[in-house]
Amino acid sequence: MSIRTGTLYIIATPIGNLEDISPRALHLFQQVKYIAAEDTRHSKKLFDHYSLAPRVLSHHKFNERKSEKKLIKFLQAGDDVALISDAGTPLISDPGAGLVKLCHSMGIRVIPVPGPSALISALSAAGLATDKFLFEGFLPDKPVARLKRLRDLAYETRTMVFYEAPHRILNFLHDVIEVFGAGRTVVIARELTKKFETIKRANAQEMLAWMQQDENQQKGEFVVMVEGIAKQDRQTSLETDLILKLLLKELPLKKAASITSKITGESKNTVYQLGLHLQNKK
Repeated sequence: MSIRTGTLYIIATPIGNLEDISPRALHLFQQVKYIAAEDTRHSKKLFDHYSLAPRVLSHHKFNERKSEKKLIKFLQAGDDVALISDAGTPLISDPGAGLVKLCHSMGIRVIPVPGPSALISALSAAGLATDKFLFEGFLPDKPVARLKRLRDLAYETRTMVFYEAPHRILNFLHDVIEVFGAGRTVVIARELTKKFETIKRANAQEMLAWMQQDENQQKGEFVVMVEGIAKQDRQTSLETDLILKLLLKELPLKKAASITSKITGESKNTVYQLGLHLQNKK
């Protein structure tokens, strides 16, 4: 006779507006034995709003390994558990992957309960290509590492989606201009579904100027979408890349960049920055 294990429910919660919770999610919150939450204080606002009093346990990146063992024991004992993040769909730039992996390895059923997602909500309102896109989440904190990652995406043709924090948003836009150019289309979705929700579409230079003029636009949670490079421009850039790589084998960077610029018509500064990136990758 097999022993019934519990089920792990991955439940999406509102990213701002509490009315975006699904009836199915509310029903499950009343049915499961435990709810594992990223921040129990934050989740309490949602539960209080709907007059719920579930048993909530803390499950975040600082206690993840210890919490996983406890939750697995509950599930193996037959108790159902819900996993939620602070906002939106769990595991999208949030903790929980380790727990889900363990459940699969132990034959414990994992069921997603769809709902809000900042990533998908932002894309749906951006007016950029969504048939294919690249989700990068949060880039590295350190400026050099962040710039390096963006340079790795210089030839990306898909729409690129990033999460960004208020204290870094201006630096991020400066980096976008340096790597992708001032004319690249950028869409910023700020404070989605909340009182001061803003969705702004402009080229990178205009976006930076707009945010610098209004400090209020530098506050909150950001989803930043950057249009991918056009395929014909990508081909031109790849040719520039190839010429520069060949010249760098024989010449100093400054000279190689100057010659490449004359051959391709690309700006000398752009080619020079590309050369720095190529040298740093060695």
